[in-house]
Amino acid sequence: MNTNTPSLHPSIIPKTDKSTTFQDNLSLPVHRWFRYSAGFSADWVRSVLKTNKLTSKHLVLDPFGGSGTTPLECQFNGINAIGLDPHPFVSRVAEAKGQWNTDAKKFKKAVANLIARVDEIKADTTGYVELIHSCYAADSLIALDKLRRAVDEVGQETATGKLLWLVLAAIIRPTSKAGTAQWQYVLPNKSKRKVLDPMEAFKMTAENFIADMEFRQKNSLDGGSCKLIKSDARTCEGVDDNSVDCVITSPPYPNNFDYADATRLEMSFFQEIQGWGDLQEKVRKHLVRACSQHVPPKSIDAESILASPEVACIRGELTEVYNKLSTVRLEKGGKKTYNNMIVCYYHDMARTWIALRRVCKQGARVCFVIGDSAPYGVYAPAVDWMGRLAVAAGFKSWTFEKTRDRNIKWKNRKHTVPLQEGRLWVQG
Repeated sequence: MNTNTPSLHPSIIPKTDKSTTFQDNLSLPVHRWFRYSAGFSADWVRSVLKTNKLTSKHLVLDPFGGSGTTPLECQFNGINAIGLDPHPFVSRVAEAKGQWNTDAKKFKKAVANLIARVDEIKADTTGYVELIHSCYAADSLIALDKLRRAVDEVGQETATGKLLWLVLAAIIRPTSKAGTAQWQYVLPNKSKRKVLDPMEAFKMTAENFIADMEFRQKNSLDGGSCKLIKSDARTCEGVDDNSVDCVITSPPYPNNFDYADATRLEMSFFQEIQGWGDLQEKVRKHLVRACSQHVPPKSIDAESILASPEVACIRGELTEVYNKLSTVRLEKGGKKTYNNMIVCYYHDMARTWIALRRVCKQGARVCFVIGDSAPYGVYAPAVDWMGRLAVAAGFKSWTFEKTRDRNIKWKNRKHTVPLQEGRLWVQG
């Protein structure tokens, strides 16, 4: 890699209304390899690195690493980073992205060999679940099955194997006739206008990977490392005590987005799950509880959680919101367990702040991209509660920088409570 040439994109602060979204990443090398709805702007991450004057002597942590935006951007800029995520599929995506510095010529040859091998493979689509058959034309599924078997032959022990797997993962949605909502949720009965041919999509995507690898290997700074760990933010297992200089992350919002269901199509195709029910055991139980699907009725002891020392600093207000939601939800058609979700979410976040205090150095700076919520119209002040939980965990102070209003453009919104999104800055 070139030690003198900076990244192509200048280190500037992007438009504030987009810095908390993944939209900008769709045009950035490597970041764009897998479209992940829960991501945020790599350009903004770079601006934070510059503003805080972080170098190869520092360590940055993203405890909600997702598909790797923060640790990868750190590595591109010569800074050491660790990314954590317990989601088995998403953490695998991040790990595969982390192979961007693999020899591009060797990877190009591996792609050619795999494509040549596909014609020799016999497809067998009988093992796929009904969801997959309903989302693909028969000929497309046959081609995808051949590609999957070819990728499996290469294996996941090498960087090349991981990259080939990600190329295939990246074309699962573009080759499907199903529609999607919010990028991730699958709508089998709503056809998309254009469906890509699997082999052409694989070739095109592999070519994009190779081009991005060549660009990043030429234009990234030396000195940075990128460690991606399948681990839980609530424990930060795998991160040493008193080792982190800066935290840049975006936790899930308590707004009922189901990160487990968001990858159901991909995990079903790779035969990692057999149905929606498998998500509870294989994915949801490992995640911060930000969705009512994580906490069905009678699955938790809310009184014990509210009595726990971790949430003592917000106990009164959290209990009040819990009680309101316990009443309101029974008046709603869905009767979603938002009451359980709110209690569990802030208990999980309290544990996360405690874990961060363990791994952060004294004087470390933490930035959380966060948004508040109002399930069933009952407002939960995320900014205030998160800041107070941070201080209760041992951090010194917090401030908030609003970037945009939320819940204002959707005509079908369920309530009119004003919401906001922005950056919570915590000093340690």
